[in-house]
Amino acid sequence: MPLPSTPASALARLQSRPAFGKAGRMSLARASLLSVVEMVFEPLIVVASLWAVAAAIDGRLRPQYMILALVVFALTFPNEARLPHPRGRAIVDIVTGWFMTAGLLLAFGYVSGYLDYFDRHVLLTWAWVAPWCQVGGHFALRLTLPRLRALQGATKRVLLAGMNTHGIELARRLQQDVYCNLQVVGFVDDRVHERLSSRREYGVLGRLEQLPQLVKSQRIDVVYLALPMVSTPRLRALLDALRDTTASVYFAPDPFVTDLIQGSVDSVSGMPVLGVCDSPFSGASGLLKRASDIVLSLLILVLIAPLFAAIALAVKLGSSGPVIFRQRRYGLDGEEIVVYKFRSMRVIEDGDAIRQCTRDDERVTRMGAFLRRTSLDELPQFINVLQGRMSIVGPRPHAVAHNELYRKLIKGYMQRHKVKPGITGWAQVNGLRGETTTLERMQARVEHDLDYLRNWSLRLDLYIIAKTVWVVVRGENAH
Repeated sequence: MPLPSTPASALARLQSRPAFGKAGRMSLARASLLSVVEMVFEPLIVVASLWAVAAAIDGRLRPQYMILALVVFALTFPNEARLPHPRGRAIVDIVTGWFMTAGLLLAFGYVSGYLDYFDRHVLLTWAWVAPWCQVGGHFALRLTLPRLRALQGATKRVLLAGMNTHGIELARRLQQDVYCNLQVVGFVDDRVHERLSSRREYGVLGRLEQLPQLVKSQRIDVVYLALPMVSTPRLRALLDALRDTTASVYFAPDPFVTDLIQGSVDSVSGMPVLGVCDSPFSGASGLLKRASDIVLSLLILVLIAPLFAAIALAVKLGSSGPVIFRQRRYGLDGEEIVVYKFRSMRVIEDGDAIRQCTRDDERVTRMGAFLRRTSLDELPQFINVLQGRMSIVGPRPHAVAHNELYRKLIKGYMQRHKVKPGITGWAQVNGLRGETTTLERMQARVEHDLDYLRNWSLRLDLYIIAKTVWVVVRGENAH
């Protein structure tokens, strides 16, 4: 898949996709952490039962059982989650699926002759034990469901726009979703009470124009827009207002509209929704992103330890002041974080009015000029990554004063904060590193940041890291 080169590339790819028919299941990468645990847990139980039976009967675990375990894990990986289903259906699905898997393995083993490599007593015992172990594991997972759900984090507060039949059905499903920690706070709607849906399980908190204020006052985490498409100008104005919040925003079209829209669609509690503003790092994607950050940061910090110490000594001897400069920046969800850098200036600024560093800035020390030119002043931020405040790749964090300025001038600016800020980013490797002398340049940086959110993959992260090294070596836009 080609890497995106401009913000327009995301739109071009979206327009080239075929129209979809019905909403499919949520992909593994976007699934909740709990659903991923469920899908991996059941195959592991089958594998564990094989190893336990083989060790008990055969006295040891032979290599052929290791190979069989890999095949079984792949074959028993469920194509859908079972926890939302009734208990009886879950048992039937597990037992039926197991007999299909066992029959397939038996047929293949008989035709290929590999069956002779295994102890028949082991296989027969395992064929009887495995499905009941899987059923037992499934019900154990059901019993621990509240505790596992709590591990996913705090309950997310949800507000829906449009108290129609479709919106109320979505609210009901969100409340019943076994995977998600969601609390439906209520609705916003402009219609008078007599015209609202007769199913009034939820209250109306206000009118549509009050939605952005309610998001802030009610500490809303997720907004679903279940509004008719006929009010397009109103929807556009509402979306523009919501972009100045850090809430995840989804448009939940009715089934007729869903069939007409081109592009990808997610499924939430069995209901199709379109992601308007959301983080790509949820579920398995978030685990993959965090794991890669930890592994790479630890490796880099070990490799650069001598360089780190040498720079710290040079900064200390070069001018008076602390070695590490700590500055407040906006992090994930717009929360303030403290970012570390090697001090490169004589003046330490972290107030409400911060002047951007410019080329030949008189505040920069001699050592600081070298550090800024080579981006070595950013090395302490690998510690921020290990702390969980930052990521290696992501939108660069701006000073709080700059954030408050640009969020008023650039539409969608705060959506950069749906992910952790990065040491390097898509904008920085596309000529937007360094000083932002004009509003247009900052807007281009924000567009690249949002393009990164829409197109994230581990491959893209590795590409950005590799290109960052090249950009730093060439000294592009450094000062």
